[in-house]
Amino acid sequence: MQQIQVQLGDRSYPIYIGQNLMSDSEVFTRYLQHKKALIVSNDTIAPLYLEQVQQAMSACTSIETVILPDGEKYKDLQHLDRIFTGLLEHNFARDSVLVALGGGVVGDMTGFAAACYQRGIDFIQVPTTLLSQVDSSVGGKTAVNHPMGKNMIGAFYQPKSVIIDTLCLQTLPANEFAAGMAEVIKYGIIWDGDFFQWLEQNVQALKALDTDALTYAIAKCCQIKADVVEQDETEQGVRALLNLGHTFGHAIEAEMGYGVWLHGEAVAAGTILAAQTAYKMKLLDEVSVERITLLMQAFDLPVAAPDSMDFQSFIKHMRRDKKVLGGKIRLVLPTQIGQADVFSEVSEDLLNQVISRA
Repeated sequence: MQQIQVQLGDRSYPIYIGQNLMSDSEVFTRYLQHKKALIVSNDTIAPLYLEQVQQAMSACTSIETVILPDGEKYKDLQHLDRIFTGLLEHNFARDSVLVALGGGVVGDMTGFAAACYQRGIDFIQVPTTLLSQVDSSVGGKTAVNHPMGKNMIGAFYQPKSVIIDTLCLQTLPANEFAAGMAEVIKYGIIWDGDFFQWLEQNVQALKALDTDALTYAIAKCCQIKADVVEQDETEQGVRALLNLGHTFGHAIEAEMGYGVWLHGEAVAAGTILAAQTAYKMKLLDEVSVERITLLMQAFDLPVAAPDSMDFQSFIKHMRRDKKVLGGKIRLVLPTQIGQADVFSEVSEDLLNQVISRA
């Protein structure tokens, strides 16, 4: 088992990475002993892992469950209320714990519920998808979607721990694994060029779910995420870089309907649009754009926007993006492999050219 610490003073917490951790009572007991716990999962993950997690949580005084329907389209206030109802029906108090057992949707919703219930109770992340293991479970971003925008209703609220069992990936559908790789690739583009090169050299090992390759990639991403969050917890500066491809990607998700494109698929296409924008602005060379595109393609990810979306389809959503300041769209753009920056002077005319060409 590997352990990475997110250093945030009295809100610091560990990330555990290894095999069979969902059956390891020791990693659960230290946070759950003598407490009531509510496990939030979905109807895909619960049949696979709920029973073994319940057994690992035997130190709790009682364990209740809320099982949500699976899918991004259910990440809304209506289904969030089912978590609050479960907490209230079973008389959960401030010393209780929520446990998020699932992917990014379950993790985001459970974290937001924890942030709100009685003005804040503890929660633990047990992410079961590659995307949630390398990104959404770490850093304390919690939210639900609104029909007019993704993750527009939420809070920064850190978990007490993150427990990553790499064996979960053995049951992950191929398209979900590919979606997670979009976020893995993102870390190489914005932060670590050597890691990007390692990904280029280890495509087959990762696609074959090689244990050592997966563990290395997950730990690398979590360490980068921890480093960024420690510097900028509430996204006032450097943390914005983690949104590479997300402004375009969120527009795709909102326009197409949540769940039609997986989040990672939309981020992959959005990252290519960001790279092409950077090339158009003479910030990024053509070879780097090609390397990014080829690596996304190697993991069977989309590298173009949906045919049905034109410039107007994108821009109406991009104008509502959380990074918009003073009415200006701010984009994270790569400037080389391993480095990116935030740009607020990207004209809509230029974006029209990039999107129309794509």
